[in-house]
Amino acid sequence: MMWAMKLLQELDDCCAPLLSAPLGSEDAESLAGVLQALADPARLRLLSLIASCPASEACGCDLTAPVGLSQPTVSHHLGVLHEAGLLERERRGKWVYYRVRPEGLASLRSLLSA
Repeated sequence: MMWAMKLLQELDDCCAPLLSAPLGSEDAESLAGVLQALADPARLRLLSLIASCPASEACGCDLTAPVGLSQPTVSHHLGVLHEAGLLERERRGKWVYYRVRPEGLASLRSLLSA
């Protein structure tokens, strides 16, 4: 879903807010993929947990207990959010740290504004 990250940037750069002009079918289909990444309660919770951490950053290993899911499941959800362009990740030794990409959320916010 690297296309999702690129689409968010392109939509933010060129398009009017979603509610002020019709969205083309190709753009609508692509944007639906990004929104689908957010349409899961576990992913919304993970994004919220990371955003509420200092520097909007958290180690993937610290996110399993708060959401009550196994490490492989949390890793899967974090990967979906990363591919959608909503999180950045950085490997530090054997740990992976995730950060919220403010520009990804800003793109969605601007598209959904009236």
